[in-house]
Amino acid sequence: MSNNRIVDNRKLIMLVDDSLANLMVGKEALSSVYRVLTVPSAPKMFEMLNRYNPALILLDVDMPEMNGYEAIKVLKSNPATQDIPVVFLTAMNDDNSELMGLNLGAVDYIAKPFSASLLKKRVELHLLLESQKKALQDYNNNLQEMVIRKTHTVFKLQNKVMRAMAEMVEGRDTATGNHIERTQQCLRVLLSAAMEVDRYRDQTDGWDMELLLQSSQLHDVGKIAISDSILKKPGKLTDEEFQEMKNHVTFGVSFIERLEEDEDDSLFLCHAKTFAQYHHERWDGSGYPAGVAGMGIPLLGRLMAIVDVYEALTSVRPYKKAFDHDASVEIIRQGKGTHFDPDLVALFEDCSEQLHSLCG
Repeated sequence: MSNNRIVDNRKLIMLVDDSLANLMVGKEALSSVYRVLTVPSAPKMFEMLNRYNPALILLDVDMPEMNGYEAIKVLKSNPATQDIPVVFLTAMNDDNSELMGLNLGAVDYIAKPFSASLLKKRVELHLLLESQKKALQDYNNNLQEMVIRKTHTVFKLQNKVMRAMAEMVEGRDTATGNHIERTQQCLRVLLSAAMEVDRYRDQTDGWDMELLLQSSQLHDVGKIAISDSILKKPGKLTDEEFQEMKNHVTFGVSFIERLEEDEDDSLFLCHAKTFAQYHHERWDGSGYPAGVAGMGIPLLGRLMAIVDVYEALTSVRPYKKAFDHDASVEIIRQGKGTHFDPDLVALFEDCSEQLHSLCG
């Protein structure tokens, strides 16, 4: 047996009034264009709203039990009904009453007794405004989603470019293997720990973990300017070769600064330059390239200094075997107050087991 039920897709108007005559006139005026649900009181309206979702509510002001002002307060306080436009129907014609209703969230006032043609036109107007409002909101939402998708795409592309550049450097330096990736993994652990410590809060507040990790890939980008005879040397470097190797920091900073010339306020490049410039500085001022000491070394540089050394210690090099985790931790502990920030060494020890699982 076929189902011949006809679905009425017209918009639903809820007409709330304690006057049967007003309900009849309102329904007669609107039912040729809209579905009209007549309701004799505000409490009954709230009961019906559990079952129906009207496009607009025509609400009488002067009703027993609960008047229109009281009813609209409840409507606007409920997330399920707060966006339904409400038009007051009232015999009141003073400015204060109208202003009160508009302040409570009504979109319009229609004076009673109303004409059928005026009521129909006002309802048509407000439904059109709501339709345009919704279309604009949908457009804004879609635009925001498009911006988010585009930003994500750009971020992924930027990350791929940075990764490719870092891997190109790493490919020339056969001694360091997957240094970039391992350094990132360890840096994530130490950054997370630092961001939980109150004394670093003023520096870490607002840090974007993924942006920091992405920018950290460029900390050794200056090695691209170091000759293969030094970069790929299988044995330990001579003093003269080591002095040349130190120049990779200066080269890296110079490279990033050239990129900054074409960018306005790039936080990514700012972080990248900090990692590149300071990861070989030492707490006691004996590092390079500038011999910066103590708190003069930015927090990112002090963090990277520990991570960079830990990763190198736990990795195989042509001139050495990999140290095990415990030995590497002990070497870093011995550098507390000379090579490394003492407080960050303590933080490093607190999360050393996490680091062990990644790089140890």
